[in-house]
Amino acid sequence: MSPFPRRRFLGVTFTPLPLDEAVHGIIARDPAAPFAFVVTPNAQHVVAANAGDLRFAGPQGLAWMVLNDSRILRLLSRVLFGRDLPVAAGSDLVARLFEVGVPADATLTLIGGDAEVEQALRLRFGIRTVARLTPSFGFWRDPVEVEQCLAFVRAHPARYVFLIAGAPQSEDLAQRLTETPGVTGTGLCVGSALNFLTGRIRRAPRWMREAGLEWAWRLALNPRGHFRRVFIESAPILWIALVERLRTVRRPA
Repeated sequence: MSPFPRRRFLGVTFTPLPLDEAVHGIIARDPAAPFAFVVTPNAQHVVAANAGDLRFAGPQGLAWMVLNDSRILRLLSRVLFGRDLPVAAGSDLVARLFEVGVPADATLTLIGGDAEVEQALRLRFGIRTVARLTPSFGFWRDPVEVEQCLAFVRAHPARYVFLIAGAPQSEDLAQRLTETPGVTGTGLCVGSALNFLTGRIRRAPRWMREAGLEWAWRLALNPRGHFRRVFIESAPILWIALVERLRTVRRPA
């Protein structure tokens, strides 16, 4: 059970921690403790959970930390409900973690990524022990390959397990790892965070991130890849928030 307070917002029970508190909580966790994981849902993930997609909703309910990845969610929480929902975006979380909590002798296991990312971690941060398994595209449909992923994590104990095989595959794998005997460490479902950390993908300028416009930056860099994510899979969050606000107003005191 998570020791942190929770707050339910738009159908997702968040751990409303700001970035530094979340990072220090992760660092303080006993690396020999049974496996637990962190998820960083954004607007797209919240929309999916509200639509009843258990691939998102299930892991969100079992995660040790559920951190808000979206400044849009924070804005909606403030404007419509008068409550803050701090942002601890996955990319910022990983960057700060490597600044203060990943020494050269740390052990890392990666599920996903490629040799370029692994090499960058070794060269840029001096990490000596990195174990990586890159499953095939669509691996989650193959029970044998899923079992290989679980066995790999169990066979390569690490303080931090980066699950970067895409959403919701990484979240589903994290949930399965909590049910796998003998697995330890802290799992981090953080999407493309290692690509940003190693400079493989350029992040939006700070002013755009702080203004909640990182989605526009990513859309400009990759319009074909992000159009559906922004305008179809994420945009319904506005309607979901408005409906919830109306329910709150009508709810008897």
